[in-house]
Amino acid sequence: MSFQLQIQDTFHGESFHGITSFIGEDSSGRFGILSGHSRFMTSLKMGLSRFQDQNGVWNYIAATRALLYFHDNHLQLTAQHFVINQDYQKICELLQQQISEQEQWLEQQTRSLRQMEEAVLKRLWQLNQRDNPQ
Repeated sequence: MSFQLQIQDTFHGESFHGITSFIGEDSSGRFGILSGHSRFMTSLKMGLSRFQDQNGVWNYIAATRALLYFHDNHLQLTAQHFVINQDYQKICELLQQQISEQEQWLEQQTRSLRQMEEAVLKRLWQLNQRDNPQ
């Protein structure tokens, strides 16, 4: 027996049929889902999950902020962002690249916020000087 897996994020979605097992991890630990599993919902930890199709091929999923819902042999995975690949090394490289890009983006946003804060403080100081000449 098998089940359907649908994965979606804010940019795209993918569907897979003939899935025989899913392995993920939430705050309680690592778990597996097989066809016929009872209704189940959880929030996945950031990291890698994987699923196997009827041909025994494993696919790895790197997902951020993922919510998993299983009901009636349909597994729905909704994430902020996900990447799927059959090659474990490749997905690790992709994940590292995305983490690096996110870190750069965060640094850029932090610099931008500091610049705005400095501009606001400078403007407040100028207004204070104008209103209270010495």
